[in-house]
Amino acid sequence: MFESVGSLTGSPWIYAMVALSVLLDVFLPVLPSGVLVITAATAAAAGTGAAADAVPVPHEVPSTLALIASAATASVLGDLVAYRLAWRGGERLDRAISRSRRLTTAQERLGQALARGGGALVILARFAPAGRSVVSLGAGAAHRRARDFLPWSALAGLSWAAYSVALGYFGAQWLGATWLSTGVSLVALFGAGAGAAYVMRRQPGVGAAEASAS
Repeated sequence: MFESVGSLTGSPWIYAMVALSVLLDVFLPVLPSGVLVITAATAAAAGTGAAADAVPVPHEVPSTLALIASAATASVLGDLVAYRLAWRGGERLDRAISRSRRLTTAQERLGQALARGGGALVILARFAPAGRSVVSLGAGAAHRRARDFLPWSALAGLSWAAYSVALGYFGAQWLGATWLSTGVSLVALFGAGAGAAYVMRRQPGVGAAEASAS
């Protein structure tokens, strides 16, 4: 793995690639942004010497703090772009939502949750497949106040970025920078997503909309 992406993880461009992938996956949830973050974090762990004997790594390795910062910042910016686009969506978007009882219910429940300060929904959605897209677009389409949504979006982005980087970094330290450690880290990331999706499905409207979008 690292031989094929060594030139990328060994250059500052890795931060731009991570940021771009995370920024865009609010619109294209199939993008493997989590895979890229974990791979870069595993390379960072290998460069510390804890896993350096496992595989060859570039002379320069990514900084874990910079990886977290770039991924978290891009996550918030992506949410903000989706939120603003949905806010400005006008009658066409409103009609599209009104035609779907699931999306309408999800929009209402999201608004109620944000109004009550229930931002845990935004954090859960960041881990669930397509949940980030549903929540960001739903908050904008419902014209939720930015001050009710964006602080939770920032916390969600930071939580997801820190969790993903930690998985790659500590997985490589414990198991070595190998396919095994990367696979275990990805299973843990997808497991968190499955758990978040399960909890969201317990919120009838939001869960149904998230399930239909994934």
